[in-house]
Amino acid sequence: MSNKKTLSFQTEVKQLLNLMIHSLYSNKEIFLRELVSNASDAIDKLRFLQIKHPELNDGKELAITINFDKDDKLITISDNGVGMTYDEVIENIGTIAKSGTKSFLEQLAQDDKKDANLIGQFGVGFYSAFIVADKVTLITRKAGEAEKEAVKWVSDGTGEYSIENVKKDHYGTEITLHLKEGQDDLLSEWQLRSLIRKYSDHINYPIKMLKMPEQDKDGKEIISTELETVNKANALWTRSKGEVTDDEYKEFYKHVSHDFHDPLKWIHSRVEGTQEYTQLLYIPSKAPYDLYDHNKRYGIKLYIKRVFIMDDAEKLLPNYLRFVRGIIDSQNLPLNISREILQSSKDIDAIRSGSTKKILSEIEAIAKNDPSGYAEFWTEFGNVIKEGIIEDSANKDRIAKLLRFASSKNDNNNQTVSLDDYVSRMLPEQDKIYYITAETYNAAKNSPHLEIFKQKGIEVLLLTDRIDEWLVGNLFEYEKKPMISVAKGKLDLGKLEEKPNEEEQKQQEEQAKPVIEKIKTALGDKVKDVKITHRLVNSPSCLVVDDMSMSIHLERMLKQAGQAVPNSKPTLEINPLHALIKKLENSVDEKASNDLALVIFEQATLSEGLQLDDPVGFVTRINQFIQ
Repeated sequence: MSNKKTLSFQTEVKQLLNLMIHSLYSNKEIFLRELVSNASDAIDKLRFLQIKHPELNDGKELAITINFDKDDKLITISDNGVGMTYDEVIENIGTIAKSGTKSFLEQLAQDDKKDANLIGQFGVGFYSAFIVADKVTLITRKAGEAEKEAVKWVSDGTGEYSIENVKKDHYGTEITLHLKEGQDDLLSEWQLRSLIRKYSDHINYPIKMLKMPEQDKDGKEIISTELETVNKANALWTRSKGEVTDDEYKEFYKHVSHDFHDPLKWIHSRVEGTQEYTQLLYIPSKAPYDLYDHNKRYGIKLYIKRVFIMDDAEKLLPNYLRFVRGIIDSQNLPLNISREILQSSKDIDAIRSGSTKKILSEIEAIAKNDPSGYAEFWTEFGNVIKEGIIEDSANKDRIAKLLRFASSKNDNNNQTVSLDDYVSRMLPEQDKIYYITAETYNAAKNSPHLEIFKQKGIEVLLLTDRIDEWLVGNLFEYEKKPMISVAKGKLDLGKLEEKPNEEEQKQQEEQAKPVIEKIKTALGDKVKDVKITHRLVNSPSCLVVDDMSMSIHLERMLKQAGQAVPNSKPTLEINPLHALIKKLENSVDEKASNDLALVIFEQATLSEGLQLDDPVGFVTRINQFIQ
């Protein structure tokens, strides 16, 4: 029966244990919070399992029990939850089967505070036991398995663990911590009860300890064998808002999110009508390290009549709100609901719609009432909010008001300008919102495309996030004002454009024909066309694509991602008044003219952040002109 084995931890687990043991001792209290939270999750899963398998309900109270032994320096946390099989213990404790493990460990190792803010978030809170223990023993039995199928796991956290089958008379998990030297302060009724009330008072299940010793009439201490509940042991979301303190809300957030920062805001409401449900939703103050991990399952914990159903019900919120944490407890959904039903349920759609509106309202309130707080929120979550423009057409107008951008009017790359701010500052006859997309802030701010706009005092929004190309591809206007790229199509300043003198314009075009022909001859099929332009003030040239074409920035990003992109050629626009263009116009040496035409084109290419086909040739040509 024993089949005892000694196995090595996965490399990432060894690194994590090393951090736990040597770096996180200043936050040793977190071990109890994490182990109690895991026990609560195990009971949640058992309750869900009992819906389909009522025979697993033995009538015993579902609870978490904490004991300690001063003499042997032991703390034991046990639960009668779902338990684990032999293979599940290896999978859940011996390895970290998650993508992003390397980046997680790197981030944790670089965290100067060493405050374990990422530990629970990554779902590895079990290992926090090694902050206070030099040996951990776990005995577990999966609900529905035989007594002899129980599993014993033992490790000192140094790289290996032993695992074997043992007997256990009831399903659930028992974790025994063999405390390190210097941790005796944890071996007290008062300290453990204090930690439970501080961190785990909100847990839905009773957390039990032996009753405090009493004294008889002669002053002798009477040790009780009776257990009593230490925490409040009721679902926090079922209480009215007036009964819940801010500290209780914050601790519950840390329980459901495994984020040790306080939340930015929370929403606690009861919805009645066709759909009846309670929601307790949190807007975090910090983004999780894996916010952009496409393999990560995000979502809200779904309860039905206080019975836990699933902990990543992503269909309850749109993907762009995946940073929101919390619970939704429905009174109408069937207990046997599946993920497939979630995909097509009108009831779920109604909950999703209502919850989305509530969250957007709360974010709008932050933006209106707390600008500095919203700036911090935008720094953390702005990019995912932008996804909402693409994903949520029903709320596109509301989301557009939440957007923030860098601007040519500011001297920094802070994204603080809303579309309302932009519209309020538009020039009297301006009827368009202008923007540019680029790889970096400096590339956008210094782009030749902005020269005429700067000269005329027209504000341009500087869009440098990767999502921005898809954003402007789905946000065509705001407040009936079209969104216009300054790098696409013909320069369109509307009523702000000075009416050209037709005779002078015609004369300028005639004068430019010879130099345009020189450039076309030198460049061949590198460009679609060569034209003179009035958008340039200080630069000799720039590249422009058609209104309906893919932007140069988007094309570059897709190519970098290995996407097949149709071959498109830009138009080279030249500034006929620039000294380089004048020099080319007056050049009579064919080779020198061709080289200068290529340099003018290559400068425009570099200004767009593109790579040159022949950088060595470019350097050679430049050297020739400066000798």
